[in-house]
Amino acid sequence: MLTLNQLTKAYSVGDPALRDVTFRVPRGQVVGLIGPSGAGKSTLIRCINRLVEPSSGAIYLDETDLTCLGSRELRRARRRIGMIFQEYALVERLTVMENVLSGRLGYVPFWRSFTRRFPGQDIENAYRLLDRVGLLAHADKRADALSGGQRQRVGIARALAQEPELLLVDEPTASLDPKTSRQIMRLITEICAERQLPAIVNIHDVPLAQQFVDRLVGLRAGRMVFDDTPDRLDEAMLTEIYGAEDWTAMDQEDDEPESSSDAQISLRLPGAAT
Repeated sequence: MLTLNQLTKAYSVGDPALRDVTFRVPRGQVVGLIGPSGAGKSTLIRCINRLVEPSSGAIYLDETDLTCLGSRELRRARRRIGMIFQEYALVERLTVMENVLSGRLGYVPFWRSFTRRFPGQDIENAYRLLDRVGLLAHADKRADALSGGQRQRVGIARALAQEPELLLVDEPTASLDPKTSRQIMRLITEICAERQLPAIVNIHDVPLAQQFVDRLVGLRAGRMVFDDTPDRLDEAMLTEIYGAEDWTAMDQEDDEPESSSDAQISLRLPGAAT
């Protein structure tokens, strides 16, 4: 379980990026983090793995307070946290398999990582993960030969290679077309359910988030203003999070629908006609 307790991040100038954010994410639950640009979503994710140092508050992964760890303990704790990036963060000249195995770098001696001689168990597991994300046939391809959706799948497999206890996902669909975006979100949520992984997904696409996540947390100006199931996100709360807009007209049209029923996904508002 992940627990945030009064998490605050303030910089030397400007308003605080996060203000007393408190919530829990139990095992197997996928939380969608929504809010306008500058609301503090990416800062929150980066505070959890301490790529950004919190100003105050506590972050617990099970019983471990991540904010109190020294550098050595933090390196060990980060092995427990899988990160999936918006821009994939792959090594383009390496193969798909080598990129997945890079998720084991925190567990193997330097000489093994330098010579790319990973234990057989790690290699077998990497093949299983590539099969799970649908890329087994691409194991020997260079990363720069893949499509955006395939690269994101490699990033998912790499994060899982860490055998994490928590997934942090930063805008996983921002560079993808609507059909591929749904496939990636479906894959993430299925894997979290299979492995009972808690996850936080920073996502701008509210209808997509509503379709796949278990729970939504809304931020505005660093404060938590919404924490509930997707079906409870109504027009009034959308206005509270994002500002005034005609939310009933908020539709997402796909260029490549998976089926006729998927051609248009509307924002689900309580009481709206279906």
